[in-house]
Amino acid sequence: MYSQLAKKAVWLLGLMALSFNIYAGHHGMKKDIVDVAASNDDFSTLVAAVQAAGLVDTLKGEGPFTVFAPTNEAFAKLPDGTVEMLLKPENKDKLVAILTYHVVAGKVMASDVVKLSEAKTVQGGTVMIKVMDGTVMVDNATVTATDIKASNGVIHVIDTVIMPK
Repeated sequence: MYSQLAKKAVWLLGLMALSFNIYAGHHGMKKDIVDVAASNDDFSTLVAAVQAAGLVDTLKGEGPFTVFAPTNEAFAKLPDGTVEMLLKPENKDKLVAILTYHVVAGKVMASDVVKLSEAKTVQGGTVMIKVMDGTVMVDNATVTATDIKASNGVIHVIDTVIMPK
């Protein structure tokens, strides 16, 4: 019984830490989009990809940007070896195209996203947006968390890596 209680306490403390991190990001912290993503272990693959693509300085720039950020689990859904292949220097252009397809110029909060049917990405393509039964989809990805504020924009978490057409 004690171990069950201990597990629940650790889980609760972890949840509180995550909540504080998200809450702090909403209330005036000066972290940019890259810093916010780097402070969350769920985005370590995304951060590594942004670094490999040479996009750190861009996403630390003035913005504002809206990033549909895939989690590590989203990257894990890709076929085996895809992430490793994309991180190779010779595939930088392809990686840049994929990552910039996840970025929209401007700060588009969730209340605005749900009013859109599409959005032009920094990559030049267009993502399709639809709301079904309260679930927001960006192309084939489900938005799982919204309005994570950064000093230069906002992050919406998605469960799938979206690919340019």
